[in-house]
Amino acid sequence: MSRQRNAIDDIVPSAAPVAEKVCCSACDAVCCRLTVVVMPDDPVPRQYVERSVQGLDVMARDSDGWCVAVDHSRMCCSIYELRPAICRKFAMGSSYCREEREKYRTRFDQGIELHLL
Repeated sequence: MSRQRNAIDDIVPSAAPVAEKVCCSACDAVCCRLTVVVMPDDPVPRQYVERSVQGLDVMARDSDGWCVAVDHSRMCCSIYELRPAICRKFAMGSSYCREEREKYRTRFDQGIELHLL
């Protein structure tokens, strides 16, 4: 069975292979601070979406830079079943996940102020 290719495949690198020792519980939820583009066919409730200065629909962020869909009391996505395709493709422990975690850790360890896009 062949899988239909979509625009997300061009944006997010392949999710495989997954590193065995990477887990979300030992992370600062770096992925929940990335810019998430919402595609027209994503079922995200509109109150979670804002227009970027570049004219793209993106997941809104709170004053601390977190995705507004994050449930801080449970540290999980409050719209998990309706999350954007790009979030569905982002795999824990994938090379992209590990790269973003390392960029974050390097900036945090060096005391470099983080600038959210």
